[in-house]
Amino acid sequence: MITRMAKRSNSSVFFTTLLRLVLLSTMGNELKSQEIPYQEIPEYPEDYTSGNVVSRMIDGLGFRYYWASEGLTPTDLAYKPSEDGRPVLEILQHIYGMSEMILNAPTATPNVRPADFSSIPYEILREKTLRNLKQASEAMQGKTAEEFETFQVVFQNGDNSTAFPYWNLINGMLSDCIYHAGQITMLRRASGNPINPKVSVFLGKVRSN
Repeated sequence: MITRMAKRSNSSVFFTTLLRLVLLSTMGNELKSQEIPYQEIPEYPEDYTSGNVVSRMIDGLGFRYYWASEGLTPTDLAYKPSEDGRPVLEILQHIYGMSEMILNAPTATPNVRPADFSSIPYEILREKTLRNLKQASEAMQGKTAEEFETFQVVFQNGDNSTAFPYWNLINGMLSDCIYHAGQITMLRRASGNPINPKVSVFLGKVRSN
């Protein structure tokens, strides 16, 4: 009886793992068929409406993140400055989670927590983060100050739900992602793989000389 139960349990784990691998493979193929955004920053909007300003902030984050996370090696991903520090891969996972929150805020879509992104490979994690930011930027374009009143950061944990205004996202997740993009830039330099020195965050592109 115990042997049968063990076999069923092992079979369940096998098929669950197989399903996860298939989903990740499918997700990866879908991402590869599309151009990865933010190799360069998009053209700036025509006016300084509330939505356009926030959209530009997200674009700036996307560009910084693109180059901070581009071409990371296994050594870079495992690097941490101290035993108590967080390795680069975990920082990327943290940014991905916040990119989901940035994307969900305009529609007040709940962010279900706790969430575990540890099974997502680095390449897919990076691409999904950049696509989340691009989609979030596009959702902000042209939005008025009045429309921002309906945007919310919603946390869902079981039956408990807590909502915050978009203000908290600006000084929270959005600013935090910019901070962590800089952290990755510093850590990859320490691990021997600095970013392309021709990247200009002011111009939003890679200089030709």
